[in-house]
Amino acid sequence: MSELPTVLKKIVARKIEEIAERSSVKSIADFEKTIAMAKDSDQTPRGFARAMQHSIEQGRPAIIAEAKKRSPSKGLLRDPFVPADIARSYQAGGASCMSVLTDADFFEGSEQYLMEARSACQLPVIRKDFIIDPYQVYEARAIGADCILLIVSCLEERQMKELNNLAIRLGMDVLIEVHGGDELEQALSLDNQMIGINNRNLHTFEVSLENTFELLDFIPKDKTIITESAIHSRDDVAAMRDKNVNGFLVGEAFMRAEDPGAQLQKLFF
Repeated sequence: MSELPTVLKKIVARKIEEIAERSSVKSIADFEKTIAMAKDSDQTPRGFARAMQHSIEQGRPAIIAEAKKRSPSKGLLRDPFVPADIARSYQAGGASCMSVLTDADFFEGSEQYLMEARSACQLPVIRKDFIIDPYQVYEARAIGADCILLIVSCLEERQMKELNNLAIRLGMDVLIEVHGGDELEQALSLDNQMIGINNRNLHTFEVSLENTFELLDFIPKDKTIITESAIHSRDDVAAMRDKNVNGFLVGEAFMRAEDPGAQLQKLFF
């Protein structure tokens, strides 16, 4: 785990408190019961990585369209925020998968938002949060998440392997997020298909597509590369696809639009 930026330190510290608070109300055993009951229902994992790869094999951009109410750096992004409407719009607009922020304190997210979004569409959904403990992985599957995000910056190597393996055992996929070469090396040590490259510098909050370009040569060809942040124009999309980067996670560019799915179509198709 690299030296954490101040905002990330605050978030991780709050997550430790949050896990303690929640585990006193609902245990992992409670989640396991919920997961067991969901095996024969519509809560069965939908195959997040498979959906991304299918889009790419069809020659289309594989888009993870994000529902995010607030950003610590940009403030309120969407009001009213109706996850079910956003999910239906994204599905109609051609998204491959969906991302839902569940962090409450810094993003005004909620697990309820993920459940509402997933129920309203057929897209696989990733729980976008700062996951540092097995408790959150069980919680993610119990609320219906098809995939979780693991941010290398937030985790020791031992933690990362434990959380990755647990998510896979529970039937979920995992998106491993990196910001630079050292983190990429750690991510590649895992048995995992998807590598997300965040183009945002967590220390300065500046964004640059060069962050993705600089790491491409170090990633095996069989990995699904997903570029995150800084995709705002068709030129940005074309620049990525010219480098054979066909996976995208985009949120803020859609959240301010009246019809997020229409904005997705305008950007990608």
